[in-house]
Amino acid sequence: MTVEVHRIGDTKDLLGESPCWDAASGALCWIDSLAGSLRRLVPSTGELEQHSLPAPIGSMALCEDGSVVVALKTRFARYRWATRELQTLAGIGIEHPDVRLNDGKCDPFGNFVAGTMHINRQPGDAILGGLYRLRPDGSVEQIAPGFGLANGPCFSADGRTLYVADSAIRTIYAYDYAAQGPLGPPRVFVQTESFGSGPDGAAVDAEGHVWTVLTRTGQLARFKPDGTLERLVQLPATHPTSLCFGGPGLSSLYVTSISRSTHLEGRLPQDGGLFELRGLPAPGLAPARFAAAAPSRATASAA
Repeated sequence: MTVEVHRIGDTKDLLGESPCWDAASGALCWIDSLAGSLRRLVPSTGELEQHSLPAPIGSMALCEDGSVVVALKTRFARYRWATRELQTLAGIGIEHPDVRLNDGKCDPFGNFVAGTMHINRQPGDAILGGLYRLRPDGSVEQIAPGFGLANGPCFSADGRTLYVADSAIRTIYAYDYAAQGPLGPPRVFVQTESFGSGPDGAAVDAEGHVWTVLTRTGQLARFKPDGTLERLVQLPATHPTSLCFGGPGLSSLYVTSISRSTHLEGRLPQDGGLFELRGLPAPGLAPARFAAAAPSRATASAA
């Protein structure tokens, strides 16, 4: 089976991230992290909607009520498309210039799990932050410490395994996961040093394989449930970033990319664009959503 890749739309992100498929509206939502842009595109019509939020945005996910939950620098918030209201849900209790929330995804139980990145650390400096779980009631808990650059959280179909990478050390871990309990001990699922890149965004397909972006080499990798490589797919982007399944029957993969981030710059005219892959070996899993609205703690208009 040949995987076909083509660009969709004409958007150009500085740092495209966190794509989410909304089956109800046939729309793809994603962010430009550095620009503070929240975008929604209907691929079948080309209709594009754009919203501005405080930059940087680490990640986003859809909510059951049609809004979105976003990881901002050091807080979680809910954004409502129609009213353009941004409602703070919880902070992570860290205010440090070199620490911010990064990639996140909903678990199958209605919680949002996101990790942090801690840049500019000197030898011997402790890593601040970690993995955090936001619950629908607005409470937040740290469920794992010690991620230099958390990326690609995703869950098995039954929600009992959490995969998440520390891109700084080019390693994807697997944890036993329970919605109400602590994580199990980390297990090394894949180390990507031999592929010449750290892992970035990730997703699990219907066969239990884990897809991850290899940002430095412009590729996607599909790993079997035992962590062995099943295939590599070359992308027409210098630095792809994240991915999600979507489209009819969740049979496509949508991939975001970089035109110019803090440390990486694209070399191709289409860098920063959005790409669709068809002809995949298996469809994806339906994306989980953040559960019913949390009580209001603070509300402010978006920038």
